[in-house]
Order: sequence, then structure tokens, then C-alpha cells
Amino acid sequence: MSFEKGDTVVLTDKHSEHDGEVGEVTQVSETMFGDENYTVSFEAGQEAGIPGDSLEAAEETDDSDEDTEE
Repeated sequence: MSFEKGDTVVLTDKHSEHDGEVGEVTQVSETMFGDENYTVSFEAGQEAGIPGDSLEAAEETDDSDEDTEE
């Protein structure tokens, strides 16, 4: 999956100190092989050079959704 700057993502990399955290894509760069690497900013720092297969789209929460009341 491809992401764009400003997308909210979840990092899934057990070797990262930010594993499982939600962050925002701050930069997208292309490798010499045509793959995309991402820089993601988290609440407690950032991580660069993240391959796309280590990221998942974060579920968007909409606080204005009042349909949950029954």
C-alpha cells in the first residue's frame, strides 16, 4: 500500500521502539529501485527509512459521529 504525506499510519516493526504506535507520514522518498520509503513522526520522536510493508493505515476516528447512540 502506498501512503502520502499527512497520512496517519501504524508502524508494525517489532525491532522499532515505535512498534504499534500511530504516527503521521512527514516525508515520502523513492529508493533507486523504485520502492517508497517513509519518514513517520510519532508523539515521542520520528523514524526514517520505513518501507511501506511495515506500515498500515490507521483507523480514522470521527468524534463527531453521533450515530452510536441508540
